[in-house]
Amino acid sequence: MPDAPFGPTVARFDEAADAWFDRLRGNPVADRIFYIASALGDHSLIWHLAGFTRAALPGGSLLEALELSGTLGVESAFVNLGLKSLFGRTRPVHEGDRPHSLRQPLTSSFPSGHASAAFVAAALLSDRRPLPEKALWYGLAGIVASSRVYVKIHHASDVVAGAAVGVALGVTAKQIWRRVNRNLLARAGVG
Repeated sequence: MPDAPFGPTVARFDEAADAWFDRLRGNPVADRIFYIASALGDHSLIWHLAGFTRAALPGGSLLEALELSGTLGVESAFVNLGLKSLFGRTRPVHEGDRPHSLRQPLTSSFPSGHASAAFVAAALLSDRRPLPEKALWYGLAGIVASSRVYVKIHHASDVVAGAAVGVALGVTAKQIWRRVNRNLLARAGVG
């Protein structure tokens, strides 16, 4: 039984979160926002677009966009090929028709790859940025992550775990990229 390790406390948490989202489900505006956020999180599309859009703006950095995309690739492999296969948790059951189309994932539920990617991206996109911009990226990450509970593709605990994995990977990636860039600059005789 793959879900057994999660226990009754996690089940109660998931049920409470699902009940809270039930109050919003069916609202046309909420449905549209959360389904769009969920779809844009597929394959980290929103995060790749954000990185390359910012690179194209004045003062933008193609290197930062490439670092973000590379990190998202590593995160995806780690979560989708590694962690999800270790846990094999079943996804929540969605009954009835969905108000909008949604890609149905083939991987197991735990942890949420949308949440981990969102928080990796938020960590990198907000690096060395002013507080309002940090809040924007982390707020958007929260919307994408929570959309997975709203659309009943993930349990709330999947999203919390995914966010924690994403934050840890984001902090680690920032340190690695800083060290790599410092070493490259030193070898080039710059700085």
